[in-house]
Amino acid sequence: MNLSGQNRATRRSLGLAATLAALVLTASACGSVTSGSAGSAATGEQEKGSTLAEIQEAGVITVGTEGTYRPFTFHENGSGDLTGYDVEVMRAVADELGVDVKFEETQWDAIFAGLDAGRFDAIANQVSITDERKADYDFSTPYTVSPGVVVVRDGEDSISSLADLDGRTTAQSLTSNWYELAEQNGAKIQNVEGWAQAVTLLKQGRVDATVNDKLTFLDYENTEGDTGLAIAAETEDEAHNALAFRKDSDSLVKAVDQALADLQADGTLAKISSKYFGEDVSR
Repeated sequence: MNLSGQNRATRRSLGLAATLAALVLTASACGSVTSGSAGSAATGEQEKGSTLAEIQEAGVITVGTEGTYRPFTFHENGSGDLTGYDVEVMRAVADELGVDVKFEETQWDAIFAGLDAGRFDAIANQVSITDERKADYDFSTPYTVSPGVVVVRDGEDSISSLADLDGRTTAQSLTSNWYELAEQNGAKIQNVEGWAQAVTLLKQGRVDATVNDKLTFLDYENTEGDTGLAIAAETEDEAHNALAFRKDSDSLVKAVDQALADLQADGTLAKISSKYFGEDVSR
């Protein structure tokens, strides 16, 4: 995305697994590729949680993010300023808190260890809320909500649900949870390396559909314009992504939740969301 492909998107979509239970291999979004090794268990000794008073006294909230995960957190033209959906949301939240924000860029696999060690106060990097993670971390209210979608060519009206994939061919990454979902709905799977290859095969008429995260599709449409593709169906379950904090960050999380509510009410989140995805994905 570009959500750099199906795997990455899936990694953060773990939240879908709850309801897709029998349908989805959890892992953790892009998971199996999913949340990778980062994200669940706290590692080693954890720093205590950050408090609102500490943040206000310091005048800055330090936030961990990848900086390489377009369109959520990336550098314009590869070497420009850090920007992206998550970055803009976090900056708006910091403004509401009356503090500056300092981003610490780190790889996904090390990002929770950095939070545990107190290198930053929060993570802004499309972290899906899962029961496993909730055992170890505090979360804000979600600022991204995304279901899975079945993508087809424009004009394809014989597929309007997951059940309609029975006997049809879909393009899926082997390690993605979407592979499992398509297969369990009776689809014949064409293995692909990621989103780019999937949509190429779909446009060429070599497969009937592909199943993926909705954000992946919206980002693709927002970036490429009219792609000749359309959403035929959505899953009932949604991934909820939020800011992550160390446990016992209660006062800070409460203040961040209020900031997000205010940003939702005044339209800021919808504006940022539309800029990157063409529609409001913040709720």
